[in-house]
Amino acid sequence: MGELIRALRKERRLTLDGLAQASGSSKSYIWELENKAPPRPSAEKLSQIAAALGTTVDVLIGTPINTQDDLAPEDKVFFRKYVGLPDKDKVRLRKMLDLWDDE
Repeated sequence: MGELIRALRKERRLTLDGLAQASGSSKSYIWELENKAPPRPSAEKLSQIAAALGTTVDVLIGTPINTQDDLAPEDKVFFRKYVGLPDKDKVRLRKMLDLWDDE
Protein backbone atom coordinates (compact mmCIF):
# COMPACT_ATOMS: atom_id res chain seq x y z
CA MET A 1 0.00 0.00 0.00
CA GLY A 2 2.81 2.40 0.79
CA GLU A 3 4.35 2.03 -2.64
CA LEU A 4 0.99 2.65 -4.29
CA ILE A 5 0.35 5.78 -2.21
CA ARG A 6 3.80 7.08 -3.16
CA ALA A 7 3.30 6.27 -6.85
CA LEU A 8 -0.11 7.96 -6.96
CA ARG A 9 1.21 10.97 -5.05
CA LYS A 10 4.08 11.41 -7.50
CA GLU A 11 1.83 10.80 -10.51
CA ARG A 12 -0.35 13.64 -9.29
CA ARG A 13 2.73 15.77 -8.65
CA LEU A 14 2.05 16.11 -4.94
CA THR A 15 4.76 16.50 -2.35
CA LEU A 16 4.50 14.82 1.03
CA ASP A 17 3.37 18.21 2.38
CA GLY A 18 0.83 18.59 -0.42
CA LEU A 19 -0.78 15.21 0.19
CA ALA A 20 -0.67 15.78 3.94
CA GLN A 21 -2.53 19.08 3.62
CA ALA A 22 -5.03 17.71 1.10
CA SER A 23 -5.85 14.73 3.33
CA GLY A 24 -5.77 16.43 6.71
CA SER A 25 -2.72 14.44 7.78
CA SER A 26 0.80 15.31 8.81
CA LYS A 27 3.81 15.02 6.55
CA SER A 28 5.37 12.48 8.91
CA TYR A 29 2.20 10.36 8.83
CA ILE A 30 2.23 10.21 5.03
CA TRP A 31 5.95 9.38 5.10
CA GLU A 32 5.29 6.52 7.54
CA LEU A 33 2.53 5.13 5.32
CA GLU A 34 4.83 5.19 2.33
CA ASN A 35 7.90 3.78 4.06
CA LYS A 36 6.94 1.56 6.99
CA ALA A 37 5.70 -1.97 6.49
CA PRO A 38 2.97 -2.79 7.01
CA PRO A 39 1.18 0.55 7.09
CA ARG A 40 -1.87 0.56 9.36
CA PRO A 41 -3.93 3.66 8.66
CA SER A 42 -7.40 4.10 10.11
CA ALA A 43 -10.32 3.73 7.72
CA GLU A 44 -11.06 7.45 8.08
CA LYS A 45 -7.48 8.50 7.22
CA LEU A 46 -7.32 6.05 4.34
CA SER A 47 -10.56 7.46 2.97
CA GLN A 48 -9.20 11.02 3.21
CA ILE A 49 -5.94 10.04 1.50
CA ALA A 50 -7.81 8.19 -1.26
CA ALA A 51 -9.99 11.25 -1.87
CA ALA A 52 -6.94 13.53 -1.97
CA LEU A 53 -5.35 11.20 -4.53
CA GLY A 54 -8.52 11.00 -6.62
CA THR A 55 -8.94 7.27 -6.12
CA THR A 56 -10.79 4.86 -3.87
CA VAL A 57 -9.94 2.97 -0.71
CA ASP A 58 -10.43 -0.25 -2.69
CA VAL A 59 -7.55 0.69 -4.95
CA LEU A 60 -5.28 1.66 -2.06
CA ILE A 61 -5.83 -1.58 -0.19
CA GLY A 62 -5.25 -3.58 -3.36
CA THR A 63 -8.71 -4.96 -4.03
CA PRO A 64 -8.30 -6.57 -7.44
CA ILE A 65 -10.46 -5.50 -10.33
CA ASN A 66 -11.54 -8.80 -11.83
CA THR A 67 -14.31 -8.06 -14.29
CA GLN A 68 -14.86 -5.77 -17.22
CA ASP A 69 -17.90 -4.38 -15.39
CA ASP A 70 -15.73 -2.77 -12.71
CA LEU A 71 -15.23 0.96 -12.96
CA ALA A 72 -11.96 2.85 -13.09
CA PRO A 73 -11.08 4.51 -9.76
CA GLU A 74 -11.89 8.00 -11.02
CA ASP A 75 -15.29 6.77 -12.18
CA LYS A 76 -15.99 5.33 -8.73
CA VAL A 77 -15.05 8.66 -7.16
CA PHE A 78 -17.33 10.49 -9.62
CA PHE A 79 -20.21 8.13 -8.89
CA ARG A 80 -19.80 8.55 -5.12
CA LYS A 81 -19.93 12.33 -5.59
CA TYR A 82 -23.00 11.94 -7.82
CA VAL A 83 -24.79 9.79 -5.25
CA GLY A 84 -24.26 12.50 -2.64
CA LEU A 85 -25.81 15.25 -4.77
CA PRO A 86 -29.28 16.62 -4.06
CA ASP A 87 -31.93 15.15 -6.37
CA LYS A 88 -32.39 18.40 -8.30
CA ASP A 89 -28.66 18.46 -9.11
CA LYS A 90 -28.75 14.82 -10.22
CA VAL A 91 -31.56 15.67 -12.63
CA ARG A 92 -29.61 18.64 -14.00
CA LEU A 93 -26.48 16.53 -14.45
CA ARG A 94 -28.39 13.77 -16.26
CA LYS A 95 -29.93 16.37 -18.58
CA MET A 96 -26.48 17.81 -19.29
CA LEU A 97 -25.16 14.36 -20.13
CA ASP A 98 -28.14 13.69 -22.40
CA LEU A 99 -27.52 16.95 -24.26
CA TRP A 100 -23.84 16.15 -24.59
CA ASP A 101 -24.63 12.63 -25.84
CA ASP A 102 -26.91 14.00 -28.58
CA GLU A 103 -24.06 15.88 -30.28
